[in-house]
Amino acid sequence: MNRFEFDDYDYISKFKKKFFKEQLDQHKNNLEWSGNMDIKIKYFEGAKELEINPKGNMIDVYSNENIFIPQFEMELVRLGFAMELPKGKIAKLHPRSSTFKTWGCMLANSVGIIDETYCGDNDEWLAPLVCINPKDEVSVPVDEFYSKKQYGTFIRKGDKICQFEITDAMEMPTFIKVDTLGNKDRQGIGSTGTK
Repeated sequence: MNRFEFDDYDYISKFKKKFFKEQLDQHKNNLEWSGNMDIKIKYFEGAKELEINPKGNMIDVYSNENIFIPQFEMELVRLGFAMELPKGKIAKLHPRSSTFKTWGCMLANSVGIIDETYCGDNDEWLAPLVCINPKDEVSVPVDEFYSKKQYGTFIRKGDKICQFEITDAMEMPTFIKVDTLGNKDRQGIGSTGTK
């Protein structure tokens, strides 16, 4: 008898084992990746292909260009691919844990959201990076006699700068307009207290 087979009824616990078998089978199915989320991806010239890392739960993305980001400025860094997400899915683009440490950059929008309609041949994924803590400097000419230092960060082609996850899209609600919600007010941000 394998461990997922049960008798119909447990006379000690008084519960039907069939219910627990269904729950256990569902949990087992959730743990096993079925491999059926096939996603079409188009790579742009010179792009590094995405890899599934068995040690992580996110997919790393790479810069597809050499670019200098001046301090306190934002640049859209090309990631070198376009993708057709499955219906009902979105992708969330996050910084990697080493993004700020290595390049001193943050994602301008904190988390980038890519929905299933962003799927054209030229809909290249981009990372809007802002340089906060510069790691490099360049000499910028002011005129023919003088140049000044510009602080910022170099992102090089192939640098592993961000990561993304694919999740279920939100089910769109129906908004019902009312004159009162009928609930007690919370009194603003931080109203739950600090202790």
